[in-house]
Amino acid sequence: QVQLVESGGGLVQTGGSLRLSCAASGRTFSSYDMGWFRQAPGKQREFVAGINRSGGSTYYADFVKGRFTISRDNAMKTVYLQMNSLKPEDTAVYYCARRSGDYSFRYYDFKSYDFWGQGTQVTVSS
Repeated sequence: QVQLVESGGGLVQTGGSLRLSCAASGRTFSSYDMGWFRQAPGKQREFVAGINRSGGSTYYADFVKGRFTISRDNAMKTVYLQMNSLKPEDTAVYYCARRSGDYSFRYYDFKSYDFWGQGTQVTVSS
C-alpha cells in the first residue's frame, strides 16, 4: 500500500511563496509519475502540475506556469511544489497523487491517478 503525506501548506500574503512536500512510502516511488492537484471550496479538483518518473519532464496548468515548479527527489521518495507569486485565487487544498500505470487518461485527468495524499491547506490573503 502506498501512502502519500503532504506538508508545507499555510497562510501567506499575496506575492509570497510556499514549498509543498509530498513524502511517499513504498519501494517503487521512482517507477511512477506524480502530480499535484488542488481543490478550492465549491470547485472541482483541478490539475496543477505533473512530473514524470525520472523528473526529466514536467507539466503545468496554464494558470501556474512561470510561478510554480514541480520537482522530485527519488532517493528521498519526495515530490515538491515550489509556489511563488501566490495569488488569492491559489487558495485551496493541495493534493499530491501517484499516477497509475494505466495511461488511458491524460496526465491532467484525476482519473489517471490511483493514490492520493490527505491534502494540505494553502491560504493566500489579499
